[in-house]
Amino acid sequence: MTHRDLLSQARCGLLATPHGTLETPAFIFCATKGAMKSVTPQQMVEAGAQIILANTYHLSLQPGHEFVARHGGLHRLLHWDRPMLTDSGGFQIFSLGHGGVANEIKGRRNGHIPKTLLKIDEDGAHFRSYVDGRPCHLTPEKSIEIQRALGADLILALDECTPYHADKFYTECSMERSHRWEERSFREFARNNDGRQALYGIVQGGIYGDLRARSGHFIAERDFFGQAIGGSLGGTKEQMHDIVALTCQHIHRNRPTHLLGIGGISDIWNGVAHGIDTFDCVHPTRLARHGGALVHPEKMGGKEYVSLKNARFAEKNYPIDENCPCYCCKNFSCAYIHYLFKARELLGGQLLTIHNVAFMVRLLEEIRSAIRNGSFTEKVRSKSLS
Repeated sequence: MTHRDLLSQARCGLLATPHGTLETPAFIFCATKGAMKSVTPQQMVEAGAQIILANTYHLSLQPGHEFVARHGGLHRLLHWDRPMLTDSGGFQIFSLGHGGVANEIKGRRNGHIPKTLLKIDEDGAHFRSYVDGRPCHLTPEKSIEIQRALGADLILALDECTPYHADKFYTECSMERSHRWEERSFREFARNNDGRQALYGIVQGGIYGDLRARSGHFIAERDFFGQAIGGSLGGTKEQMHDIVALTCQHIHRNRPTHLLGIGGISDIWNGVAHGIDTFDCVHPTRLARHGGALVHPEKMGGKEYVSLKNARFAEKNYPIDENCPCYCCKNFSCAYIHYLFKARELLGGQLLTIHNVAFMVRLLEEIRSAIRNGSFTEKVRSKSLS
C-alpha cells in the first residue's frame, strides 16, 4: 500500500525485488567498485542500509563483468543479500571524458582529471580505460549485457550526461540521442528479460524546462519499470530544486522514481516532496572518510555536517549525537575520533562511515514516518526546506 502526503507529492511504499522488499523513500549507498569503502557489508546491514549500488563503468574495466558473472554475480561476490542497483556507465564515461567534469554535471566545478572520452557517435561512446589505457566501446546493448552479468535487481538504460556548461543546442541533440539509446537499451533488455531485473529509463534535458518536459514525456510513454532523473541539475541548490520540481510534473506518476547522484539532507526532503522515491550519492561515505559527520541542520544552524578534524573537538568527551544508536555514537567520543584523524588511523573514517550510513537510514525513516502520519509538509516547512 502506498501512503501519500495530502499537501505535496510525497509518498511512501514498497518496492519488491528478488533480493528483498525496499521501503521507500530510500537512500542507496554507493559501493562503486563492488565494495563499500572502509566498512563491511555486515556493518552496512547493522547500520540499517536497505540497498547499495555498484558502478557498471568501473566494474566492466576491473575486474570485468565476466569475472563477476563467473563468481556468481555481485550479490554473491559482495556477500550482500539485499536489493542492489547498477547504473549504465554513462555518467562516469562522460564525466571523465570531459576532464573531471563529474562535479560540474551536478552544477559544481573542480578537479583536473585527464580526458578519457575519445568520441561519441550514434552507436555509443568510445573511450580509453583509465586502468590500462586500452580503447573501449560502450553501446546501449553492451551496457545491458554488462549489467545482466553483474546481476543487480535494478538497472539503468544508457544515456549521455551533458555538463552544466553545455548550450541548449548541444543539450537537445544529446537528449535526443539518449532517447534513441534508451530505446535500444529497452529492446536489448526485453530480448532476454527473465524477470530478475527491472529497467529504468532516464530523463535528461539539462537546465532547460521545455527539454525536461519532452524527455519526461518520452520516458513516460515507454514501458520502463521505473524512471530516473539525470544530467545537469543547475548551478545552485535553488536551481536544482526548481529543475527537480519541474521534471516531476512531466513523468509517469505511478512508477518508481530515482534522483541520480543527489544526497544532501535538504535535497532529499525537497525531492521527496516532489515525488522522488530513491536517491543515491557518494556524499555520506566520502564525507566520512574526510572527517565529516552528518548532523541535523536544525540543531547546527543550518549546517548538514561538522568536521571532526576541527580542533574544537579535541576535548569533546561526548558522542556526535547522543540520540544516535549507531555503533560509533554508542561507543566513541568526538575527542577520540578527532584523535584518530590526527593520527591518520583508518578507524576514524570507518567509524564516521558507520555513523553517516546510520544517519541517512534514520533520516529516511523519519521521512517515511512523517508521510504516514500526515506531518510531512509541516516538517518540511519547519526545516525551512520548502
